[in-house]
Amino acid sequence: MVKEMERAKTMIKIFVFSLLITHTFSFPEEPEFGSARVVFQTNYGDVEFGFFPSVAPKTVEHIFKLVRLGCYNTNHFFRVDKGFVAQVADVVGGRTAPMNAEQRMEAEKTVIGEFSKVKHVRGILSMGRYDDPDSASSSFSILLGDAPHLDEKYAIFGKVIEGDETLRKLEELPTRKEGIFVMPLERITILSSYYYEVNGETCEEDRSNLRRRLAASFVEIERWRMKCFP
Repeated sequence: MVKEMERAKTMIKIFVFSLLITHTFSFPEEPEFGSARVVFQTNYGDVEFGFFPSVAPKTVEHIFKLVRLGCYNTNHFFRVDKGFVAQVADVVGGRTAPMNAEQRMEAEKTVIGEFSKVKHVRGILSMGRYDDPDSASSSFSILLGDAPHLDEKYAIFGKVIEGDETLRKLEELPTRKEGIFVMPLERITILSSYYYEVNGETCEEDRSNLRRRLAASFVEIERWRMKCFP
């Protein structure tokens, strides 16, 4: 009888532990996306990305405003270093179209360095800057591979959602080296950009389903407890 009780206790511990693993530790370490989505249309295809407002709120606000003002239109990727980064030029000097006063005012602003624990892996959006940690403006990189040496030194503010095939096309273009930069021989133009909001009901539905699953799990635990320890 004692052995059966011990075995039952062990089974319950294993069951509870498996539930904790499933419902607690299976969540991705990556932060949640906000509702805004941005699409850059290039001469090699589209790249769509979302923002991490919980990680870098001021950076997200600044970049998204630049997008809404059309500041990235006619800009370009001045740097493509295969396996490392594809970097968007600063809009003040990178556009071919002239800027109006409102665009220039926003483009010349800098944001504080919102450094985080989020890792620099392929698809991550990370702000460019000078030595001053608070000098980020409008240039940012799309990571083309893992770069742990950048972690906690450059502000991550989003990630690519669709368009990895476009990034792979860019990686195959011929390049030249200029100092520390690997640059494409031809101009990779951001022909236009647009943004949209995703439906927030999907996240709420996911949360509701999760709550139901957790409730059912606790009911199951209680059933096991009552069965084994009446």
